[in-house]
Amino acid sequence: MPGFQLPDAQGKMHSSGECLGEHGVLVVFACNHCPFVIHLAEKLGEKAREWSERGVTTVAITSNDLEAYPQDGPGPMREFAKEYRWDFSYLIDESQEVALAYGAACTPDFFLFDREGKLFYAGQFDKTRPKSGEAPDGRDLEEAVSALIDGKEAPKGMPASGCSIKWKEANQPQWWNAG
Repeated sequence: MPGFQLPDAQGKMHSSGECLGEHGVLVVFACNHCPFVIHLAEKLGEKAREWSERGVTTVAITSNDLEAYPQDGPGPMREFAKEYRWDFSYLIDESQEVALAYGAACTPDFFLFDREGKLFYAGQFDKTRPKSGEAPDGRDLEEAVSALIDGKEAPKGMPASGCSIKWKEANQPQWWNAG
């Protein structure tokens, strides 16, 4: 798990090491304005509370260019977290270095690590999408969290899909314009 030290919307610093739960941590790259994040935000808050009780913590990180997308900044982050009952840390990666280190590509993008910080699962929350008419259930990620806790093999995940991370021009990954 790439290390980080990032502030939350109130300016309090959080480190990757302090985010690890008894069994591991779920790192979610998110933002406030993405329809894919909004679609599953309430269910993510609910599942994160359940997983926390089972020893897997959650931390969300916004890595969007806040100058170009101020709606993803600290004030709106606090409102978003309150509205969707995100009781976990929601951090700001203003330099975008953390998103680059994780290889995050979109919001939401999910990375589940075991308690030693080894990547266990990277993939989607579930198969639902905005405007699909289906309510999110978190099935794919629930299967991964349960496997992690139960000491089983990680499920094969479908890649996450959503809005692209809004890169600052100087930070765009080489693969960003590769095709």
